[in-house]
Amino acid sequence: MKPGALCLLAAVLASAQVSERARKLHQDAYVFDGHVHMVTRQFYHGGGIGDRLADGQVDLPRLREGGVAALFATLYITEEYYPPRFETRQALRLIDAAHAQLAAHRERIELALSGADLERIRRAGKMAAVLDLEGGFDLDGDLAVLRSLHRLGVRSMQLPAHNWTNNFADSCCAPKKWNGMNARGRAVVREMNRLGILINVSHASDETIEQTLEISSDPILATHHGLRSFNDIPRNMSEELLKKLAAKGGLIGFHIGNEFHNPPLFAWRARQAGKPFWDRGGIGGRERQLSIEEIDRIVAPQLPMVGVNPPVELLFSIDRWLDVVDRAIQLVGDDHIMLGSDFDGGPTPPLGVRDVRDLPLFTEAMLRRGYSEQRIRKYLGGNLLRVFTQVTAK
Repeated sequence: MKPGALCLLAAVLASAQVSERARKLHQDAYVFDGHVHMVTRQFYHGGGIGDRLADGQVDLPRLREGGVAALFATLYITEEYYPPRFETRQALRLIDAAHAQLAAHRERIELALSGADLERIRRAGKMAAVLDLEGGFDLDGDLAVLRSLHRLGVRSMQLPAHNWTNNFADSCCAPKKWNGMNARGRAVVREMNRLGILINVSHASDETIEQTLEISSDPILATHHGLRSFNDIPRNMSEELLKKLAAKGGLIGFHIGNEFHNPPLFAWRARQAGKPFWDRGGIGGRERQLSIEEIDRIVAPQLPMVGVNPPVELLFSIDRWLDVVDRAIQLVGDDHIMLGSDFDGGPTPPLGVRDVRDLPLFTEAMLRRGYSEQRIRKYLGGNLLRVFTQVTAK
């Protein structure tokens, strides 16, 4: 390790202490993470969400240590299931696994369908889980499938099919097909509004986000995003678009990964992989259609997704990561920011952050930055609690 990197690491580790004030604030705040990968790894590898795991970034013991009171338990339908049109079947399998895991650990965590549920679960001293789908629930946007998933407890859903083109809404990171959304996409937005399902536009194209904002009667979420003014990649949001999202009452969560905000680290990772992290090219080009079980075996080694191990001098500290949140507050105020970590979804966390148990370090950094306790509470979960309660009260 270079001498400069050693000095940087020593300085970060020295500051990686949580003061009594930060610890108490974090403990008292309602910490509500809007994007945490849960259950998907257990679906592929077995075990329970209550097990303390030696790898990955998320399990119930570490969530509790990180002070998390509620989370969007994100069920990730990877692109491998799309070419043979197994996406809806996979969504149902993951939802089934989530219900089984929640039932097996009901003494610690419970499904939440509304803001009233969140409050009831908090009073019971348990953690709340909101079922959240990442990826295509149905590439055609079948409204009957959407309604069925709502009945199964899904309360948050991604509009695009992750980094893939679906048949109603464009992704940020695939060739454009609709220049935003077609009539079916608009119908999906309206039905999600009617049902009380939160719309997540992370991974959506700019046009898709713009059109969703025009159509939706509810605030929308960009649960795990970044700003292009820090890293000019299609997966991030322009400042102008952020202002429009906030004007409609929406929230943006800032991905905890360096890749989104740190151009040198993003470039290093892309060089190592030979492509940007969102590139899903090459999937589906096989001579024969694989069975769903064969696809399971291909996807399983990818999980959990925990980022990369770059040279330490390329990593952002928490304080530099916080510059992104600062900029968003300058643009739209502190009523439109939220926690959306994407733990176990592939992030390379800031220097000194191991996993979800280190969330109090962010509270410490915000206090160090001079944020008021009210502002910190809004970021940690207050804003998401407000919007979730509003949208699900149907």
